[in-house]
Amino acid sequence: MGSKIVRIIGIDPGLRRTGWGVVESDGVRLGYVASGLIKASTDTDLAYRLRELFEGIASVIASFKPQEAAVEETFVNDNARSTLKLGQARGMALLAPAMGGLVVAEYSPNLIKKTVTGTGHADKKQIEAMIGFLLPRARVESADEADALAIAICHANHRQARVRLALATAGGR
Repeated sequence: MGSKIVRIIGIDPGLRRTGWGVVESDGVRLGYVASGLIKASTDTDLAYRLRELFEGIASVIASFKPQEAAVEETFVNDNARSTLKLGQARGMALLAPAMGGLVVAEYSPNLIKKTVTGTGHADKKQIEAMIGFLLPRARVESADEADALAIAICHANHRQARVRLALATAGGR
């Protein structure tokens, strides 16, 4: 029985820049499809910036047609206001794939780092280096893109358990 190839979008939410990365996985091999940034205007009201993020993510999903999505969980920092705003951007990153009918999983920053680099406290340079190793065709131009690809890779490695959980939850509504 052959392995089915699944296309996964990883999303690294941010209010100014949201990184996205699309990979394909057959359960053993990973393949790079595309990656980029969605940049929201910094001179508009929050509601319109959130709309830009939502529309940008929805456009990427429409273009690359992933079947599953993975989003980084929010970490809480010292600035509650910043954390709240990041949470709102993350809401758009969760809503856009959900509206597109995708299975959506969430992963902690430490699990993403550990999955990609082997350590839960890796820095941005280590993540970028491992993305280059795991996805040699990728031409990543920002840390946000590298993080999004790392999120997609994390999901590719943990998806079976997450997909079962998501389907069970969706069926239990």
